[in-house]
Amino acid sequence: MDQYIGLDVSLKETAISIRQDGKRIWRGKCASDPKLVAEMIRKHAPHARRVVFETGPLSTWFYHGLIKEGVPAICIEARHAQKVLNETLNKTDSNDADGLAHLAEAGFYKAVRVKAFDSMLTRTLVAARTQLLSISTQLSTVIEVADRLHHDR
Repeated sequence: MDQYIGLDVSLKETAISIRQDGKRIWRGKCASDPKLVAEMIRKHAPHARRVVFETGPLSTWFYHGLIKEGVPAICIEARHAQKVLNETLNKTDSNDADGLAHLAEAGFYKAVRVKAFDSMLTRTLVAARTQLLSISTQLSTVIEVADRLHHDR
């Protein structure tokens, strides 16, 4: 009676596929928000055993959001999953979610350790600061060159 869920997460929508006893029992989509996804899972898969999704830009946020909602989330190595998912003839988000649900059911995946949410936030702030410093340096160089060109007239 265990249910296995695959999530194909993108910025706007998340494709969801639920499998039980080797068969897909439900497929759908919802907005990419861990709370909304958790609601859909509770509604359509009350006996969820594994919820699998790939590493990506939203994976840290999704993982911690789903765990907070009590969902048994597992983030898996995207390169490993892609080798299996690329065998699908019709490549769609829904089919990728179904492929991930297959992997969850078979237990054929490589789970990754998801870093703490705070460390992701710190990393994001450091990256933003680095980007701002780079832009500031470029802008001051352009202003300096424009000033020299203007004064040489």
